[in-house]
Amino acid sequence: MRAQFGPGGNPEAFYAAGYKASVEIPAWLGTLKLTAYEYQCTRGVNIKEETAIKIGQQAAKYGVKLSIHAPYYISLSTDDVKIIGNTQNHFLKSLEVARWMGADRIVFHMGGLGKQDRKVAMENVKRALFTLLELVDKRELTGIYLCPETMGKQNQLGSLEEVLAVCTLSEWLIPTVDFGHLHAVTGGKYTTEEEFEAVFDKVGEILGKEVAKNLHIHFSPIEFTKGGEKRHWTFADEFGPPYEPFVAVCAKRGFTPRVICESAGTQAADAKAMQDLYVSLIEQK
Repeated sequence: MRAQFGPGGNPEAFYAAGYKASVEIPAWLGTLKLTAYEYQCTRGVNIKEETAIKIGQQAAKYGVKLSIHAPYYISLSTDDVKIIGNTQNHFLKSLEVARWMGADRIVFHMGGLGKQDRKVAMENVKRALFTLLELVDKRELTGIYLCPETMGKQNQLGSLEEVLAVCTLSEWLIPTVDFGHLHAVTGGKYTTEEEFEAVFDKVGEILGKEVAKNLHIHFSPIEFTKGGEKRHWTFADEFGPPYEPFVAVCAKRGFTPRVICESAGTQAADAKAMQDLYVSLIEQK
Protein backbone atom coordinates (compact mmCIF):
# COMPACT_ATOMS: atom_id res chain seq x y z
CA MET A 1 0.00 0.00 0.00
CA ARG A 2 1.16 3.52 -0.82
CA ALA A 3 0.18 6.98 0.37
CA GLN A 4 -2.82 8.52 -1.39
CA PHE A 5 -2.86 12.12 -2.62
CA GLY A 6 -5.68 14.30 -3.87
CA PRO A 7 -7.53 17.62 -3.59
CA GLY A 8 -9.93 19.04 -1.07
CA GLY A 9 -12.83 20.24 -3.22
CA ASN A 10 -12.80 20.92 -6.95
CA PRO A 11 -9.77 22.81 -8.29
CA GLU A 12 -9.85 25.60 -10.84
CA ALA A 13 -8.28 23.34 -13.49
CA PHE A 14 -11.24 20.96 -13.23
CA TYR A 15 -13.68 23.70 -14.28
CA ALA A 16 -11.23 25.17 -16.81
CA ALA A 17 -11.21 21.75 -18.53
CA GLY A 18 -14.97 22.07 -19.06
CA TYR A 19 -16.23 19.93 -16.19
CA LYS A 20 -19.10 21.20 -14.06
CA ALA A 21 -20.17 18.60 -11.48
CA SER A 22 -18.44 16.69 -8.69
CA VAL A 23 -19.78 13.42 -10.19
CA GLU A 24 -17.16 13.95 -12.92
CA ILE A 25 -14.18 14.52 -10.66
CA PRO A 26 -13.12 10.89 -9.97
CA ALA A 27 -12.61 10.33 -13.72
CA TRP A 28 -10.70 13.62 -13.98
CA LEU A 29 -8.52 12.66 -10.99
CA GLY A 30 -7.93 9.33 -12.71
CA THR A 31 -6.23 11.15 -15.61
CA LEU A 32 -3.79 12.59 -13.06
CA LYS A 33 -3.43 9.24 -11.28
CA LEU A 34 -4.54 10.90 -8.03
CA THR A 35 -6.24 8.54 -5.59
CA ALA A 36 -7.94 10.69 -2.93
CA TYR A 37 -10.68 13.33 -2.85
CA GLU A 38 -12.33 15.22 -0.02
CA TYR A 39 -15.90 16.27 -0.78
CA GLN A 40 -16.72 19.64 0.76
CA CYS A 41 -19.84 20.02 2.92
CA THR A 42 -18.28 23.01 4.66
CA ARG A 43 -21.25 25.32 3.92
CA GLY A 44 -23.84 22.71 4.82
CA VAL A 45 -24.84 19.19 3.82
CA ASN A 46 -26.92 19.73 0.71
CA ILE A 47 -26.04 16.87 -1.63
CA LYS A 48 -28.82 14.53 -2.79
CA GLU A 49 -28.63 10.78 -2.23
CA GLU A 50 -28.63 10.02 -5.95
CA THR A 51 -25.68 12.34 -6.57
CA ALA A 52 -23.71 11.02 -3.60
CA ILE A 53 -24.20 7.43 -4.79
CA LYS A 54 -22.98 8.36 -8.28
CA ILE A 55 -19.85 10.04 -6.89
CA GLY A 56 -19.17 6.93 -4.83
CA GLN A 57 -19.59 4.65 -7.84
CA GLN A 58 -17.24 6.76 -9.94
CA ALA A 59 -14.69 6.94 -7.12
CA ALA A 60 -14.71 3.14 -6.82
CA LYS A 61 -14.28 2.82 -10.59
CA TYR A 62 -11.20 5.06 -10.65
CA GLY A 63 -9.67 3.95 -7.35
CA VAL A 64 -10.26 7.21 -5.48
CA LYS A 65 -10.55 7.12 -1.67
CA LEU A 66 -13.26 9.46 -0.38
CA SER A 67 -13.55 11.62 2.71
CA ILE A 68 -15.98 14.40 3.61
CA HIS A 69 -15.31 17.75 5.26
CA ALA A 70 -18.23 18.41 7.61
CA PRO A 71 -19.83 21.88 7.95
CA TYR A 72 -17.89 24.74 9.50
CA TYR A 73 -20.99 25.43 11.62
CA ILE A 74 -20.13 22.51 13.94
CA SER A 75 -19.20 23.53 17.46
CA LEU A 76 -18.58 20.85 20.05
CA SER A 77 -17.12 23.32 22.53
CA THR A 78 -20.31 25.30 23.08
CA ASP A 79 -22.70 25.02 26.02
CA ASP A 80 -25.56 26.52 23.95
CA VAL A 81 -28.31 23.89 23.74
CA LYS A 82 -29.52 25.03 20.31
CA ILE A 83 -26.02 24.95 18.79
CA ILE A 84 -25.44 21.52 20.34
CA GLY A 85 -28.57 20.23 18.63
CA ASN A 86 -27.59 21.76 15.29
CA THR A 87 -24.09 20.30 15.63
CA GLN A 88 -25.51 16.81 16.13
CA ASN A 89 -27.67 17.23 13.02
CA HIS A 90 -24.66 18.37 10.95
CA PHE A 91 -22.77 15.27 12.02
CA LEU A 92 -25.64 12.88 11.37
CA LYS A 93 -26.29 14.37 7.91
CA SER A 94 -22.57 14.15 7.10
CA LEU A 95 -22.52 10.50 8.18
CA GLU A 96 -25.56 9.75 6.06
CA VAL A 97 -23.88 11.27 3.00
CA ALA A 98 -20.69 9.35 3.76
CA ARG A 99 -22.71 6.14 3.83
CA TRP A 100 -24.32 6.94 0.46
CA MET A 101 -20.99 7.92 -1.07
CA GLY A 102 -18.82 5.21 0.43
CA ALA A 103 -16.59 7.75 2.20
CA ASP A 104 -14.82 6.35 5.25
CA ARG A 105 -13.70 9.56 7.00
CA ILE A 106 -15.39 12.77 8.11
CA VAL A 107 -13.18 15.74 8.93
CA PHE A 108 -14.49 18.32 11.39
CA HIS A 109 -13.46 21.34 13.46
CA MET A 110 -14.02 21.09 17.21
CA GLY A 111 -14.97 24.73 17.71
CA GLY A 112 -13.82 28.08 19.04
CA LEU A 113 -13.13 29.18 22.57
CA GLY A 114 -15.45 32.16 22.82
CA LYS A 115 -15.11 33.46 26.38
CA GLN A 116 -14.55 30.01 27.85
CA ASP A 117 -11.47 28.70 29.54
CA ARG A 118 -9.65 26.26 27.24
CA LYS A 119 -9.97 23.40 29.74
CA VAL A 120 -13.72 23.95 30.14
CA ALA A 121 -14.19 24.08 26.37
CA MET A 122 -12.31 20.78 25.98
CA GLU A 123 -14.56 19.13 28.56
CA ASN A 124 -17.57 20.31 26.54
CA VAL A 125 -16.04 18.74 23.42
CA LYS A 126 -15.51 15.38 25.11
CA ARG A 127 -19.02 15.36 26.56
CA ALA A 128 -20.55 16.26 23.19
CA LEU A 129 -18.58 13.54 21.42
CA PHE A 130 -19.70 10.87 23.88
CA THR A 131 -23.32 11.84 23.21
CA LEU A 132 -22.71 11.95 19.47
CA LEU A 133 -21.11 8.50 19.40
CA GLU A 134 -24.16 7.10 21.21
CA LEU A 135 -26.43 8.70 18.59
CA VAL A 136 -24.28 7.31 15.76
CA ASP A 137 -24.65 3.84 17.23
CA LYS A 138 -28.43 4.19 17.61
CA ARG A 139 -28.81 5.42 14.03
CA GLU A 140 -26.63 2.53 12.81
CA LEU A 141 -24.18 4.91 11.15
CA THR A 142 -21.07 3.28 12.62
CA GLY A 143 -18.02 2.24 10.61
CA ILE A 144 -17.03 5.74 9.51
CA TYR A 145 -14.11 7.52 11.19
CA LEU A 146 -14.63 10.98 12.70
CA CYS A 147 -11.47 13.02 12.25
CA PRO A 148 -10.96 16.16 14.39
CA GLU A 149 -8.63 18.59 12.66
CA THR A 150 -5.64 20.48 14.03
CA MET A 151 -6.44 24.16 13.65
CA GLY A 152 -4.50 27.23 12.59
CA LYS A 153 -5.72 30.00 14.89
CA GLN A 154 -4.91 30.66 18.52
CA ASN A 155 -8.57 31.16 19.49
CA GLN A 156 -9.66 27.76 18.14
CA LEU A 157 -9.56 24.38 19.82
CA GLY A 158 -7.38 22.01 17.85
CA SER A 159 -3.77 21.93 18.96
CA LEU A 160 -2.07 18.63 18.21
CA GLU A 161 -2.28 17.72 21.89
CA GLU A 162 -6.01 18.56 22.06
CA VAL A 163 -6.81 16.54 18.94
CA LEU A 164 -4.88 13.53 20.20
CA ALA A 165 -6.58 13.74 23.60
CA VAL A 166 -10.00 13.68 21.93
CA CYS A 167 -9.01 10.72 19.74
CA THR A 168 -8.30 8.57 22.80
CA LEU A 169 -12.07 8.53 23.52
CA SER A 170 -12.93 6.01 20.77
CA GLU A 171 -11.34 3.86 18.08
CA TRP A 172 -13.63 5.69 15.63
CA LEU A 173 -11.87 8.99 16.30
CA ILE A 174 -8.63 9.52 14.36
CA PRO A 175 -6.74 12.79 13.78
CA THR A 176 -6.70 15.04 10.78
CA VAL A 177 -3.26 16.59 10.99
CA ASP A 178 -3.21 19.83 9.01
CA PHE A 179 0.46 20.76 8.66
CA GLY A 180 -0.39 24.15 7.17
CA HIS A 181 -2.42 24.94 10.27
CA LEU A 182 0.33 23.68 12.58
CA HIS A 183 2.84 25.82 10.66
CA ALA A 184 0.62 28.88 11.13
CA VAL A 185 -0.31 28.43 14.76
CA THR A 186 3.32 27.81 15.81
CA GLY A 187 4.58 30.87 13.98
CA GLY A 188 6.49 29.03 11.26
CA LYS A 189 7.50 25.60 12.52
CA TYR A 190 7.21 22.36 10.52
CA THR A 191 9.83 23.04 7.88
CA THR A 192 12.26 20.17 8.58
CA GLU A 193 12.10 16.39 8.43
CA GLU A 194 12.70 16.23 12.17
CA GLU A 195 9.66 18.40 12.91
CA PHE A 196 7.40 16.34 10.66
CA GLU A 197 8.72 13.08 12.12
CA ALA A 198 8.00 14.34 15.63
CA VAL A 199 4.29 14.61 14.77
CA PHE A 200 4.07 11.07 13.43
CA ASP A 201 5.98 9.80 16.46
CA LYS A 202 3.68 11.64 18.86
CA VAL A 203 0.59 10.19 17.18
CA GLY A 204 2.12 6.73 17.32
CA GLU A 205 2.96 7.10 20.99
CA ILE A 206 -0.59 8.05 21.97
CA LEU A 207 -2.81 6.31 19.40
CA GLY A 208 -0.63 3.51 18.07
CA LYS A 209 1.70 2.94 15.13
CA GLU A 210 -1.06 1.94 12.68
CA VAL A 211 -2.93 5.22 13.21
CA ALA A 212 0.32 7.14 12.74
CA LYS A 213 1.19 5.21 9.60
CA ASN A 214 -2.20 5.85 7.97
CA LEU A 215 -2.93 9.40 9.12
CA HIS A 216 -5.44 11.69 7.48
CA ILE A 217 -3.46 14.78 6.51
CA HIS A 218 -4.22 18.22 5.10
CA PHE A 219 -1.36 20.08 3.45
CA SER A 220 -1.16 23.55 1.92
CA PRO A 221 0.99 26.70 2.15
CA ILE A 222 -0.49 29.18 4.61
CA GLU A 223 0.18 32.83 5.33
CA PHE A 224 -0.11 33.66 9.02
CA THR A 225 -0.07 36.50 11.55
CA LYS A 226 0.38 36.54 15.33
CA GLY A 227 -3.14 35.17 15.68
CA GLY A 228 -2.37 32.28 13.34
CA GLU A 229 -3.77 31.39 9.91
CA LYS A 230 -4.55 34.26 7.51
CA ARG A 231 -5.06 32.60 4.11
CA HIS A 232 -4.14 29.61 1.93
CA TRP A 233 -1.72 29.95 -0.98
CA THR A 234 -0.19 27.60 -3.58
CA PHE A 235 3.09 25.75 -3.94
CA ALA A 236 4.16 28.44 -6.45
CA ASP A 237 3.93 31.10 -3.72
CA GLU A 238 6.54 31.89 -1.10
CA PHE A 239 4.77 30.48 1.92
CA GLY A 240 5.36 27.42 4.08
CA PRO A 241 5.36 24.75 5.10
CA PRO A 242 7.49 23.12 2.39
CA TYR A 243 6.14 19.80 1.19
CA GLU A 244 9.49 18.20 0.29
CA PRO A 245 10.63 17.27 3.83
CA PHE A 246 7.14 16.02 4.67
CA VAL A 247 7.04 13.73 1.63
CA ALA A 248 10.60 12.58 2.33
CA VAL A 249 9.57 11.47 5.83
CA CYS A 250 6.61 9.50 4.47
CA ALA A 251 8.80 7.72 1.92
CA LYS A 252 11.69 7.07 4.31
CA ARG A 253 9.58 5.80 7.20
CA GLY A 254 7.08 3.80 5.14
CA PHE A 255 4.12 5.96 6.16
CA THR A 256 1.04 5.65 3.94
CA PRO A 257 -1.19 8.62 4.85
CA ARG A 258 -4.12 10.00 2.88
CA VAL A 259 -2.94 13.49 1.97
CA ILE A 260 -5.56 16.07 1.01
CA CYS A 261 -4.15 19.22 -0.53
CA GLU A 262 -5.99 22.46 0.24
CA SER A 263 -3.95 24.92 -1.83
CA ALA A 264 -5.91 27.90 -3.13
CA GLY A 265 -7.29 26.70 -6.48
CA THR A 266 -4.30 24.53 -7.43
CA GLN A 267 -5.01 21.74 -4.97
CA ALA A 268 -4.92 18.96 -7.60
CA ALA A 269 -1.69 20.18 -9.26
CA ASP A 270 -0.04 20.55 -5.86
CA ALA A 271 -1.28 17.12 -4.75
CA LYS A 272 0.24 15.76 -7.96
CA ALA A 273 3.58 17.43 -7.14
CA MET A 274 3.61 15.70 -3.74
CA GLN A 275 2.63 12.38 -5.27
CA ASP A 276 5.30 12.57 -7.98
CA LEU A 277 8.00 13.26 -5.40
CA TYR A 278 6.71 10.47 -3.15
CA VAL A 279 6.72 7.92 -6.00
CA SER A 280 10.21 8.92 -7.11
CA LEU A 281 11.56 8.52 -3.56
CA ILE A 282 9.78 5.18 -3.06
CA GLU A 283 11.20 3.84 -6.32
CA GLN A 284 14.73 4.85 -5.31
CA LYS A 285 14.59 2.67 -2.19
